[in-house]
Amino acid sequence: MPDVLVVGAGPVGMLLAGLLARNDVDVEIYERRPVAGDGTRAIGLHAPILAALEQAGLTDELLAGAVRVDRGEARAGGTLLGTVRFDRLRARFPFVATLPQAHTERILAARAPEPLRGAHVMALDPRPDHVRVRAGIGGRPTEFAAPIVVVASGAWGRDLVYRPDALDRREYRDRYLMTDAAAPAGDDPATARVHLDRDGVMESFPLPGGIRRYVAWDRTAPADDPRGPEDTGATDGPDDTDTARAERLRDAVARRGEPEAAASITTATAFGVRRVIAPALRRGRLLVVGDAAHEVSPIGGQGMNLGLLDAATLAPLLTSWVRSGAAPDAGLVRWEQRRVASARHAARLAALNTALGRPLGPRADALRRAAVRTMLGPAAGRTFAHAYAMGFDRDA
Repeated sequence: MPDVLVVGAGPVGMLLAGLLARNDVDVEIYERRPVAGDGTRAIGLHAPILAALEQAGLTDELLAGAVRVDRGEARAGGTLLGTVRFDRLRARFPFVATLPQAHTERILAARAPEPLRGAHVMALDPRPDHVRVRAGIGGRPTEFAAPIVVVASGAWGRDLVYRPDALDRREYRDRYLMTDAAAPAGDDPATARVHLDRDGVMESFPLPGGIRRYVAWDRTAPADDPRGPEDTGATDGPDDTDTARAERLRDAVARRGEPEAAASITTATAFGVRRVIAPALRRGRLLVVGDAAHEVSPIGGQGMNLGLLDAATLAPLLTSWVRSGAAPDAGLVRWEQRRVASARHAARLAALNTALGRPLGPRADALRRAAVRTMLGPAAGRTFAHAYAMGFDRDA
């Protein structure tokens, strides 16, 4: 049995396992998916995680294939409201590095042990000297004791650790459309754009290879889905076709002043958003990191970064624990307090971004434009950029 069992082979689990293995900790990864995913929802890496991964040699690898976004423009009705200047931040990496999530996962996976796929953890029971694990491996049930278990599974693994009533949870009715498409001719690959339209927000982020990520507030949820977007989460409605989604997204992008980009959109996915914040990340020898513990709206791009910082700051503590045989309780308490506080701050910022991106009437829209001009003005602009780049994270 390894020193540490990591549940989940997403970017957070692979980073943690790789950092532990680098320190000669015996670690295994259990992953229920039979093959690695190719999803690309999370695309931005912020300054704190780039700094945290530099010593391990991962930052140079990530930046080699990334676009460095050093500014963001806020626009409304074709008018520039203000600019977020990441390049003026006092940070080791004054930009947001964008690259597909699958590319990030491949880099992290190259430093980690090969995960055991088809291993579905079904129950975890922390005891004083071990964690009892019940799992299905290759369709066969098994039960064993693990010295330390870290759940990095994403949202599906929350039930392994938390009661539903123990979580600070909020469902949003907002629903978004998303695609990656060719950037228009003459596009500035270092600038992100956010269009705050009366019909809802449209965001545009550069990606490598002359591609842009387009995300727009969706005015239409599937009418025959009685749950609404707050329950459908990150999945498309049962009768909402790719053709219909792509048409709505093309319309949203064109109406916000990017008709050339709209013409290149041929497909689109839809997703809803929620906020989930766990009050604690540790029960003895059982720990939780990433989306399993805290899920925030992707509008703002901090969710994956939160989880990566969870893993990067936990790895030295687990290394000390394994080497000494004694839990660094004081350090783990401080780690838990910092990470929960950081998640709550990110959730508040994500809620503000979500609210700013909703459709508004003429009067409220005018007030929003004025507020954004103030936020991005000389007095507050640096603070806003600092916050958006995760400068207020407790481990930044």
